[in-house]
Amino acid sequence: MATTTTPDVRPAALPPAAGRAGLKGALASEFTKLRSVRSTYWTLGALFFVSVGLGIAIAAGTAANFTDHPFQKIAFDATQTSLGAFFELGQLIIAVIGAMVITSEYSTGMIRTSLTAQPRRGVVYAAKAIAFTAVTLVISVVTSFVAFLAGQAMYASSLVGASLFHAVKIPANGNVTCQQRVPAGPGAPPGAFTCAPGKRVVTVTAWDVIHPSTVLAAIIGTALFVTIVALISFGVGAIIRHTAGTIATVIALMFILPLLENTLPTDWHNDIMRFLPDAANQVVSVTIGPTSQNLWSAWPQLGVTALWAAALVGIGAYLFRKRDA
Repeated sequence: MATTTTPDVRPAALPPAAGRAGLKGALASEFTKLRSVRSTYWTLGALFFVSVGLGIAIAAGTAANFTDHPFQKIAFDATQTSLGAFFELGQLIIAVIGAMVITSEYSTGMIRTSLTAQPRRGVVYAAKAIAFTAVTLVISVVTSFVAFLAGQAMYASSLVGASLFHAVKIPANGNVTCQQRVPAGPGAPPGAFTCAPGKRVVTVTAWDVIHPSTVLAAIIGTALFVTIVALISFGVGAIIRHTAGTIATVIALMFILPLLENTLPTDWHNDIMRFLPDAANQVVSVTIGPTSQNLWSAWPQLGVTALWAAALVGIGAYLFRKRDA
């Protein structure tokens, strides 16, 4: 009786691993993680649309108000107003994704898989920070420019808008006169008069000149501030390793701590405020008029925020390497 033999079919042997897992592969992995989850798109999309949309609404409302209140054009900073929604709400939104980048892997247990694939913890942490910073910086710069340009479009007919292409003159001081007076409304004293709507006229007595370089510095500075706040959230996330706790801590650091600091005696308040991480948002977008005398100028003040980020990211790196996953 003939026997049939089955050929021995074995899968081809995989080539042996060559080289050492390094930063390039870890970066590719982190970029893949960022673009493969919906939360990244939702959060960055919210950052863009809230910052730009709310900025347009604020600019449109302000421009419409100039009709009855032309004196408000004096020393009006159109750049800061256009960027206000971005640096106030943007830092809050970006803190969410900064927290999730590092904490979500702890909540799902994925961090153990990441460290199995790349046992060098310092490389994993650096790759996360670099990938997240790159994505955040790009979206922040784009959002900052779009918010500025959209806001200036709302101010086009008000003659107070700033420009990236040429210097503009902004009223720095002036006198308000009324071309037509009408009796005051109900509740006013007898014989009281007020200015008729649209009849107030501003006679400008001094002008400020805003150069494109000043406007560009404000736009870039605002984008950098939001990016640095994202890194602060990333560092806090590496320390706490809990999403909700991280977001709450960053909100306390950026919003609640400055409010508490305002309750201190004036001398203490004036000395401490320049060292808080939120102080830079009061000066980086200013293009006209004096800033607070208790704060440094834009770039030194932005450096204070960067030092906060560096310290928190550094502490996070140390704990990331020392603690169990």
